[in-house]
Amino acid sequence: MDIRYRHEWKHEITYLDLLTIRARLRAVMEPDPHAVGGRYLIRSLYFDNLNDKALREKLDGVNLREKFRIRYYNGDPSSVIHLEKKSKRGGLGTKYSAPLTMEEAQRIVAGDIAWMMDSPHSLIRELYCKMRCQGLRPRTIVDYTREPFIYRPGNVRVTFDYHIRTGLSCTDFLRPDCVTVPAGDAPIILEVKWDDYLPSIIRDAVQTPGRRVTAFSKYAQCRIYG
Repeated sequence: MDIRYRHEWKHEITYLDLLTIRARLRAVMEPDPHAVGGRYLIRSLYFDNLNDKALREKLDGVNLREKFRIRYYNGDPSSVIHLEKKSKRGGLGTKYSAPLTMEEAQRIVAGDIAWMMDSPHSLIRELYCKMRCQGLRPRTIVDYTREPFIYRPGNVRVTFDYHIRTGLSCTDFLRPDCVTVPAGDAPIILEVKWDDYLPSIIRDAVQTPGRRVTAFSKYAQCRIYG
């Protein structure tokens, strides 16, 4: 299988930075057609094992690493739920995805995973193997708001992520009463992703003097309470 990695930049920015860059992006980029009013809500359930393998690899800066999550949007798990695997290699990243039903997602959360072995989706079978062999389990809920923009040349995607919240000890992320709280003093994250080249018009639009590329992780931030 041909694995295609994308370039990824992340910057921690201020609210003033957001206002300035947002105005530039609106002049040169398209809003994501899936956004409602320019934004959408994301809820993810991240997996890790008892030794916090995914968290430790992130904090230690391991060059080759991966993490699994289940994700849905705008508080509506009846619409679209995906199992995703993010793989990182240095400053490059790629993502694999497979659809889940609400029932399947709930069964995974509840530890009822035998059915995954016979799934037609290879990613679901892979998670099953790693839940059995590596001890991966649902670990932390991550909620946040995203403002996405797209630019077709270079397949560029720019997003602002903010209002990052954590579910503390709750991992039943389909429950509407699963309370989340602010994940400490989490910053606003500007993220830029592209394929082979980043057009200069976008490079100029996202410039933030004094801000450096960061390795910020929403999952790691949401582990602040354990």
